[in-house]
Amino acid sequence: MLLATTDDLPAEYEVLGMVKGSRIRARHVGQDIVAQLRNLVGGEIPEYAKLLEETREEAIKAMVAEAEKLSADAIIGIRMTANSIASGAAEMVVYGTAVRFRR
Repeated sequence: MLLATTDDLPAEYEVLGMVKGSRIRARHVGQDIVAQLRNLVGGEIPEYAKLLEETREEAIKAMVAEAEKLSADAIIGIRMTANSIASGAAEMVVYGTAVRFRR
């Protein structure tokens, strides 16, 4: 499956519709304590970076699975957004347009 952030491809295709993936993850209390200690001295907080990366990958997999159900060849115009929905929990949303190449 081709994944692209561009809004168009240099090929003929049929638009199948919007597909999305959304995942919500909460921080682990132990990691949260370590992260807050790191926050005191500044710099990257690897515990949060890893959490966001894992959540993003899960959301992408969910979006791809939705596109595969439509027999899509690609997803174009992919966008990602993260939202804090509660104290200690974040949502990652990934969405794009599923397309099938004309042969």
